[in-house]
Amino acid sequence: MSSPSVSNHHGQHHGEDDPLAHASLHGYLLGFIFAVILTAIPFIIVMGEAFSSSRITSLVILAIAAVQIVVHVVYFLHLDFRAEEGWNVLAIVFTLVLVVITLSGSIWIMYHLDHNMMPMSPVDMRNRP
Repeated sequence: MSSPSVSNHHGQHHGEDDPLAHASLHGYLLGFIFAVILTAIPFIIVMGEAFSSSRITSLVILAIAAVQIVVHVVYFLHLDFRAEEGWNVLAIVFTLVLVVITLSGSIWIMYHLDHNMMPMSPVDMRNRP
């Protein structure tokens, strides 16, 4: 038995396994709304100084960024764990590895720059050779 197909206004047919069959205006609008909200929340947190510790602020922003990545993958890239014989799973795992390497490397570099590039005090300036 063949899979049911959906015809669009151009006369093209999209079956159940076709990613274009799952794309809809409603899905894109929902993804856009989630993305805007997940962008506004960190902005409000930073501008309103919602947390007393910068570490807590950083962790909350990183968590929201991870959720936003999931929103983009699901609503805009239409990747899930069901389709295309595991290729989507491989793409998601590869993306997660790259994101972890990029985020941890960026945080590590920023921490060491902050620690090693502290401004010198006037006393330190006088003792320079």
